[in-house]
Amino acid sequence: MSIATKASHLSATEFPTKTVVILGGSYGGSRAAHLLAEGIPQGWRVVLVDRNSHRNHFYNFSRYAVLAGHEHKAFIPYNINNITSSSLSDLPSCTSHVRVQATITSIDDHRITLSPNLPGSQEPDLELEYDYAIYALGSHLPQPIDLWNHQKGVKSSLQPSAISTYGGTKSEGISSLQERQKRVEAARSVLVVGGGALGIQFASDIAAIYPQKRVTLLHSRRRLLPKFDEAMHEEALQGLQELNVRVVLGERLDFESLQNKSATPGSPEPRVVRTLSGREIPADLLLLCTGQTPNTGLLRDMDPRAVSPDTGLARVLRTMQLCVPPPSVEPHKYQADDVLHYLKKLSLDAEEGSESSSPPSPSSTHADIPSMSSSTETLVEPYLCQKTLYSNIFVVGDAADAFNAIKAGHTSYYQAEVAARNILRLISRNEKVGITAGDDLDSELEEYTPGAPGIKVTLGMTKSVYESNGVVGTKNDGVEDLGVSVMWAACGMRGVSEEDMFA
Repeated sequence: MSIATKASHLSATEFPTKTVVILGGSYGGSRAAHLLAEGIPQGWRVVLVDRNSHRNHFYNFSRYAVLAGHEHKAFIPYNINNITSSSLSDLPSCTSHVRVQATITSIDDHRITLSPNLPGSQEPDLELEYDYAIYALGSHLPQPIDLWNHQKGVKSSLQPSAISTYGGTKSEGISSLQERQKRVEAARSVLVVGGGALGIQFASDIAAIYPQKRVTLLHSRRRLLPKFDEAMHEEALQGLQELNVRVVLGERLDFESLQNKSATPGSPEPRVVRTLSGREIPADLLLLCTGQTPNTGLLRDMDPRAVSPDTGLARVLRTMQLCVPPPSVEPHKYQADDVLHYLKKLSLDAEEGSESSSPPSPSSTHADIPSMSSSTETLVEPYLCQKTLYSNIFVVGDAADAFNAIKAGHTSYYQAEVAARNILRLISRNEKVGITAGDDLDSELEEYTPGAPGIKVTLGMTKSVYESNGVVGTKNDGVEDLGVSVMWAACGMRGVSEEDMFA
């Protein structure tokens, strides 16, 4: 019997409904909500909070911001078993699992503040007490697909008129993508900055749909997709060149050149920008696809120690709990000699036939020995300490500094599974209802280990390159809407027609 099934059979107790809040309803948050709603015991409720009315399928935004006719398919209705929709005002009295559309404005160790973001709403802000939280607010998307327009200060003379305000509804999302399509269509030349998946897909889609446009991809490194196998770079570069995309590697954009109005409106001369080396690039339209910003401001406001000042990512334990050690607990600092001493001690114990010479278990090895390094500098194991001030808060997805895991929807999905199962373990352990000695629900919390990097990147309408379990390959089976019906089915919307996707 699974952990979720066992937890759901715990008997109800005589206390008011307790709450698990899930902040963010995208790939990770929705998965956590599904597992918790299925497995949480009586007397508990799951509250899923997201500012969008529909699940946003971000992976298709770049295609739908270029190709017209499919933009409505990127917004998928929430359809999670046992979770119904609720208004903000009804939330305090709900005892069942609910989803609410609202903006989270603050969080502390047992309370969140929610603000309505529905147009014309007269509802006041609401403070909601919680027992456990999963923080799955991801990251702010790069400017070309950021419907919420977080980077309001990033402007240039290359950008056309501002895109209309987005408030989280499907109709607004459709309009926003359609306005982006018009931008692309009107531009004679396009400069895409950033050689990650988003930049490659934008450049290749524009070149495939509008072969008459001058499309340039500018990347500061010498390799495209630098976090993946070099063969990914080679295949992506070849695919771009087949589409006549001009690829410039190892150079950076000179942002000061964006302010130079090198062409007047309606002029036959293209607008031109420069790289720092002085290279000139025609660009009526600029698409900055240079990474994502972790959405961890709420955690930083709660406790600055929770977020790395260098990366903006939330520190987590391998249990996916937010990592802020209590004041009395200091992470152990290892010197290189410590590792050598430990290994020598193992050898001496073994030679002497000591009872302690048996090899440590994998779990104790992980806890006691830092990773090896050729450097003689101090080694720090930041996740050694398994105590935290916020054992009831879990962080998953793009917001988490999760042991070099790549930032991707499937990563968030698997991290959310670990977080949800650990919450079920903690609930059953703390309530001690219906649990017998030795039950796995009362075992140690599960730890997350990243899998091998995996990705699929489109190179125009039909071709794609992928890496999976160390294997790099290409396919030529792509379709215009990127097979989005598969994602709809995964979200519980199976067998929907094209007409149904407007819902």
